[in-house]
Amino acid sequence: MNKIVKIPKVLSVFTLAMINVAAIGSVKNWPFIAEYGLSSLFYLILAALIFFFPVSLVSAELATGWPHKGGVYLWVKEAFGPNWGFLAIWLQWINNAAWYPTVLSFAAATIAYIFDPTLASSTIFTICTVLILFWGATIGNYFGMKASGLISNIGALCGSFIPGAIIIALGIFWVVEGSPFEISFTASALIPNFTLDNMVIFTGIMLAFCGMEMSSVHALDVNNPRRDYPKAILLSAALILGLSILGVLSIAIVVPQKQISLTAGTMQAFTVFLSRYNLKWFIPVIAGFMALGIFGSVGTWIIGPAKGLLAAGQEGHLPPVFHKTNKHQVPVFLLVFQGVLATVLTLMFLLMPTVSSAFWILTVLVAQLYLLMYVLLFAAAIRLRYTKPNIERPYRVPGGKLGIWLVCGMGIIGAIFALLIGYLPPAQFKVGNVFFYSAFLIVATLVSCLFPFILLAFKKPSWVKK
Repeated sequence: MNKIVKIPKVLSVFTLAMINVAAIGSVKNWPFIAEYGLSSLFYLILAALIFFFPVSLVSAELATGWPHKGGVYLWVKEAFGPNWGFLAIWLQWINNAAWYPTVLSFAAATIAYIFDPTLASSTIFTICTVLILFWGATIGNYFGMKASGLISNIGALCGSFIPGAIIIALGIFWVVEGSPFEISFTASALIPNFTLDNMVIFTGIMLAFCGMEMSSVHALDVNNPRRDYPKAILLSAALILGLSILGVLSIAIVVPQKQISLTAGTMQAFTVFLSRYNLKWFIPVIAGFMALGIFGSVGTWIIGPAKGLLAAGQEGHLPPVFHKTNKHQVPVFLLVFQGVLATVLTLMFLLMPTVSSAFWILTVLVAQLYLLMYVLLFAAAIRLRYTKPNIERPYRVPGGKLGIWLVCGMGIIGAIFALLIGYLPPAQFKVGNVFFYSAFLIVATLVSCLFPFILLAFKKPSWVKK
């Protein structure tokens, strides 16, 4: 996840597509997708069709119809009222609290390759590194957005584009050179095993396509939203899919599927590639680039969702203590609360048998909370077509009411399916106690959804900021 930078008023199709690629594309997602081998192509395309396209098109309609600050909170509020709008923005915020330990564990594994690759599988090293990076980024955000924005822009280049381009280039060279593969390029290998426990990683693939609603705020910045925005979405999807496929396959062809680490898989592939061409000295350099990129991304996302929740809180959905900001307009108590929650979730690494299994259970939790928010988003889009049909929408999902039902219906079904199978343990790797795995996810999801309504039960008029 990366910050969407400030841009000119009028965007070309290509520029908007590049913004989407920068916001969503991430090498962090490639290792766990590579667990599927060649069949990852099937799942990537399926996720794009039943989820990525619907999210993109629906977000564009809502953003052009209600182009005001608020995003998901405003859209769901307009459809179902302020309480459901608060639930939507709450889910968007709290899934980020669970996301920080996962993305920073990826950073920890990457940093390990600067010093000692064996540290990538160390639970203690992972926890300590995650907490140091997270609280460092949190403290940095207390000084405002300028420094955070600079780090994010540098991080997007260093952490995603450069490593991604290098690993894809090495993978292509590996194939052209005729080096041996760890996967089979056959028709049978392309078709996945459709058992539920084998399809669980599909939940993580869906998460890899989350975030397009953030870039939909630029839907009005193209010359012709009705024509150009869908073109930008199609180009974005093609680029993100293409880069993901090439990146995933670059990892899968050199790292045996059973040995792929969910946090260090990218660095495992780099190690194989660079060792083969006598460039091992370059491994710490790549690791440094990627760690910087991840830190920059987290630094920006720590403040972004918190400010979205702050806006909802100031309308009376949170107690006044959560409204407090410093001279840089940073929500002080919200960041502390967010930090404590992320720290508690980081301790999940102590309760799981391996770093990869802890990474996965938190990844699933992030996906489930995010997917619940998308269910509200799709439902809001359908309802607003009926309750507020006269609101001008420069871009509309094509096909009239039938079109919005088909697109949103497909998105809802895809999101609910991925959410439900996420409660099952994956067949690709061990997650320890199966009961604990499923029970933790169910309880965490329920608590996350019920907590905002518990807060609202104690809501007082004094909670509204004057």
